[in-house]
Amino acid sequence: MDQERFKKFAYQLFAIDSPSGFTKHAIDFLEKEANGLGFETSRNQKGNLHILVTGKDHDHKVGISAHTDTLGLMVRSINADGTLRFTNIGGPSMPTLDGEYCRIITRSGKTYTGTILSATPAVHVFKEANTAPRTTDTMVVKIDEIVKSKKDVEKLGIMNGDIIAIDPKTTITESGFIKSRFLDDKISVCILFEILNLIKENQIVPAHDTYFIVTTYEEVGHGAANLPEISELLACDMGCIGADLSCSEYDVSICAKDSGGPYDYDMVGRLIELAKKEKCQFAVDIYPFYGSDVGAALSGGNNIKGALIGPGVAASHGMERTHMQAIESAVKLILAYLQ
Repeated sequence: MDQERFKKFAYQLFAIDSPSGFTKHAIDFLEKEANGLGFETSRNQKGNLHILVTGKDHDHKVGISAHTDTLGLMVRSINADGTLRFTNIGGPSMPTLDGEYCRIITRSGKTYTGTILSATPAVHVFKEANTAPRTTDTMVVKIDEIVKSKKDVEKLGIMNGDIIAIDPKTTITESGFIKSRFLDDKISVCILFEILNLIKENQIVPAHDTYFIVTTYEEVGHGAANLPEISELLACDMGCIGADLSCSEYDVSICAKDSGGPYDYDMVGRLIELAKKEKCQFAVDIYPFYGSDVGAALSGGNNIKGALIGPGVAASHGMERTHMQAIESAVKLILAYLQ
């Protein structure tokens, strides 16, 4: 893989705000990139992007997915003092949001910056500044505009239902670490697009016609509920790290079972053998509090086999981190799977 190309693409994608339900700009960017590589694309009604890569066999079609939607917030109401109450989109780790910068995006297309804060943020004022719970009921957004009342905020064009996008703070270090919010799962989208580049450059023909599927509602549970006609789906999503799990930030993780139950036994076994053959750094794990696009697809009634892999990501739904070694192993495993 081309690490510099991968890093450049990652910075571009992570800079595009795309909480669940507000993914059009990210999908527009990804569709343009796929078309630029010469691949045929389409979208379903919910906005998922389908990229078709022609294979040797046209009868048995497979899919590989990653999701570009992220966690986020939405304006719930405007307080009398000009601060915003909010509701969460997906399940961000609320304590990690205290002090984070954000963008409020109005329906008219205006964007304002702000800061997410506890309602008792000052240690010189509030005894509970360090101990108060951090929840949607105890935190607010302060807008970087001169607003002193609800009416002042409304004059800006901000209203209930507006998107609040959290600054991802994407950083890639010289030592190969990728630090950012929303590695879950934009880093996997970057992996799929690096593979598309490699397919074009090396004239790789997959064993079967393959849909690369970028979903837009995974964080709220129904990303891949609707699929093109395929017989199996490999989801590429973050690998879990911690507790009794084997995965590290340097591995590609193969999930045998998550909260929705076991993945297809034969597909998981095939992926394990491919990982061994390709000498990938890999782990096989059980994810206790996890759901994926495969689970959404099966719940949606799709007649498929399904499996799940992904680069190991630490501190999920907070300030996440992985390493280029995990990315490289994920790329190797997916390429082997496709061929």
